[in-house]
This record gives sequence, C-alpha cells and structure tokens, in this order.
Amino acid sequence: MKSESNKKILEMLSNGKISVEEATALLSKLQDTDTTDEQVIESESGEVNRKTPKYLRVVVDSANGDKVNVRVPLSLIKTGIKLSALVPGNAAEQMSNHGFDLSQLSKLDGDELIEALSDLQVDVDSADGDKVKVFTE
Repeated sequence: MKSESNKKILEMLSNGKISVEEATALLSKLQDTDTTDEQVIESESGEVNRKTPKYLRVVVDSANGDKVNVRVPLSLIKTGIKLSALVPGNAAEQMSNHGFDLSQLSKLDGDELIEALSDLQVDVDSADGDKVKVFTE
C-alpha cells in the first residue's frame, strides 16, 4: 500500500500538481506512520486527502522512563455517545453533580465528531523532558 501511495505522490509531483516540498512532506508522513490505515488519495480536483482515521492514539514518554501507548478505536466514541442515552436518570444526576453532563453526548453526531478529530494533533514537550502525543490514525 505504501508503495502505491509513494507512486501516486511521485506522479502528482511529475504532473506539477504538487511542489517538491509538498511531495517530500507527504513521503515523510508515509514513512512516519506505523499503520497503513492512512492513505494518500488524490481527489478529482487534484487535492490530497487522507482516509478517515480509525483510531485515537495517545503516546506518553516520560523523562523517568514511563511509557504509555494507547490506541482507542474511534468506533467506541460513537458507541459511547449512544450508550450515554441509556444511563439511568439518578446516575446521570449524580454525575452531573460532580461536573459530568452526559445529556450533551446524545446530541452529538458521531460521524461529525470523528471527522473533526481527523485533524487532531497534540504534541507536548515539557521542561522536565516528558513527551505527550495525541493524534488520530
């Protein structure tokens, strides 16, 4: 799959649809991904798009050696939105008293949320040497 994506990027470069810098960035992005879930696709207008992400990833590398690597399927977000409607009223009220308002979750559109998350990227490098990365893939 990556070789097909590499070929497509090089074709777009040779056809003048993208610059050398854009091709380099895309090729670098392909090399940096740990999965083939994300593909580079050229739309009819010549724009480069990414495939819809399937996972929310959280990676923590602390200065003292602790490491965390969490990959959550985005389908769980949609399921969680639906399940929030099943929480009994008294439980939701107790959660609300502690700052958790689940009533808003049932109003969310799961597909819109996942689309919004597709551009999510958080990179934190603390002064203590801790690194945190949150992104979708």
